[in-house]
Amino acid sequence: MLTAPPLAALDGVRHGFFTREGGVSKGLYASLNCGMGSCDELALVLENRRRAAAHLGQTGENLVTLYQVHSARAIRISGIPASPDAVPKADGMVTDRPGIVLGILTADCVPVLLADAGNGIIGASHAGWKGALAGIVENTVEAMVSAGARRETVVAAIGPCIAGESYQVGPELHERFVSADAHSARYFRPDRDLERYLFDLRAYVRGRLERAGIGEVAVLPHDTYADQALFFSYRRACHRGERGYGRGLSAIVLSR
Repeated sequence: MLTAPPLAALDGVRHGFFTREGGVSKGLYASLNCGMGSCDELALVLENRRRAAAHLGQTGENLVTLYQVHSARAIRISGIPASPDAVPKADGMVTDRPGIVLGILTADCVPVLLADAGNGIIGASHAGWKGALAGIVENTVEAMVSAGARRETVVAAIGPCIAGESYQVGPELHERFVSADAHSARYFRPDRDLERYLFDLRAYVRGRLERAGIGEVAVLPHDTYADQALFFSYRRACHRGERGYGRGLSAIVLSR
């Protein structure tokens, strides 16, 4: 499990960016696959989720993950869903309830964990390129502010995700971002194939968090695509023609 120092320093908040190590799943899902939407055995996924939650001092039943749809929708979580699959479609969530573990599932997309410890509000976002462009990180910050957080005291951490040097995209994606905001061009650079670009999604998400006016943004440097030993990667699985892939968990909880 990895942590971000600015979040780790907060009183009453626990968090973790979990690697793929330490679970019970096998094969393509080895070993800490926490994705309910994968084709892994449900019992193994539930045990992995229990283990991850235990690292944060909670039970598996207290871990809330979303039905992620690459949207800009951020919601407030006030209680534990009746079952792990009885969750709303959204890509960001916030809570002020101690003991509720907010979990984001990724396999290249950007996980963002946020906290305003002084006001007892935490948040979590799943930022793929669609959600990031649509405003998921800003909407999660706004949901935190609506719940009682102060924008300038929110601390955010960006977890392991695909790095710019591993993320080749086509000219249509470049055009889509630049058309929305000309300043987005700084996050793209031509690849050796002149008709393609390398896109630094992590830096793009960081820029949007900073423009949202929050107090601090920390960034973990890990590349999910390049490091097979530690991370699941959707793009790596596609490039290899693999039939499935696991989902890594990033989670945060108010411990009191």
